[in-house]
Amino acid sequence: MKKLFITMIALCVSACMQMMAQGVAFEPEGTTLEEASKKAKAENKLIFLDCYTQWCGPCKKMTREVFPQEAVGNAMNPKFVSIKIDMESAYGAPLAKKLQIQAYPTFVIFNADAQEIGRFIGGSPVGEFLNKVEANSKDNSTSALVERWNNGDRDPQFLREYLKSLSAKYKADEANLVAEAILDGKETTFIADAELRGIFLSNITNPFSKSFKYVLTHQDEFRAVAGDRLTDGKIASVLSNYQRLLINEKEDGTVTLDEAKFNDFKSLLSDAKVANADHYTLSTLITLAEKQKDYDSFIKYINQYLKNKSLDADDMQLANWAKPFADPSAPAKQKAQMKKILQKRVDEIESGKRQAKTQLGNMRLSRSTGELLKAIIDAFDGKMPQK
Repeated sequence: MKKLFITMIALCVSACMQMMAQGVAFEPEGTTLEEASKKAKAENKLIFLDCYTQWCGPCKKMTREVFPQEAVGNAMNPKFVSIKIDMESAYGAPLAKKLQIQAYPTFVIFNADAQEIGRFIGGSPVGEFLNKVEANSKDNSTSALVERWNNGDRDPQFLREYLKSLSAKYKADEANLVAEAILDGKETTFIADAELRGIFLSNITNPFSKSFKYVLTHQDEFRAVAGDRLTDGKIASVLSNYQRLLINEKEDGTVTLDEAKFNDFKSLLSDAKVANADHYTLSTLITLAEKQKDYDSFIKYINQYLKNKSLDADDMQLANWAKPFADPSAPAKQKAQMKKILQKRVDEIESGKRQAKTQLGNMRLSRSTGELLKAIIDAFDGKMPQK
């Protein structure tokens, strides 16, 4: 009996040691933020959310090298209900939009009521990661700043302090509102002020804001002080990012276009006489058709884009448009049409009408864009890529 008792004690100790030695005890895949909140309330814990995507390399590295570490589990499991959500899943996509997740991995910490306390971005070693978790688990001054903002405080010094806090937490939507408040009344003069110009460049994301509309219709004035690269980059960034808000993705997989917002967006582009306005409208419709798996419309809008004399899709854009046809369920008819589009571009490159690219920005490609398009065509035909 004594030997049995000792054996049982030893087994219990071993089991406890194994539990203590585990890494982060994430909830089962598919656990929602709402479900995590219920558990956090019951256990008097905070919520740790790992926002990831399937293609994110640093996300995979954190999962492989940091989260399984005993030190990380020991530090986090007593304090957090931890969940992982794919931000491109049916549940994750709307949540990513709501939380303004724009880079991966993003780690968000909530209280038990699912109210955000802090967040940080990017992978890091164990020690640095735990320091960031600790620092972002304390809601020091953020709530006080939010309260002052909600109560109507628009003191210039406070606005700059609040903007700095929001920028550090990557809260782009709120930062835009504060930046608009700072620029209020200065929309036609801020360009000459270096500080205000920097606030505009770093924080304005709303294409309908007074300052952005002014820049859109006075580009020469902005270019004179900011240069072509910053001007073009800012305009393209704001207009491209806004496109994502035009498409609504619901948890049940339904994807729809916000017609009212889309029409307002088209009017903005038209009123400002944006040179490549059709790029933004057609790109929105192409993305919508892709998400809806409406292959007829997908090909139709791509052809409209390619036939538009004011636009020019580069080789990488064609490669991206070909991605949906990697799905085995993609219809053969539209797949053949996409292959024809790719082959036409390859023919143009081989005839010298176009030049293939070997570099994108500062990044050198492992193969030319012409070779990439050929490889995609071969894949369409079921041919194995050549080494």
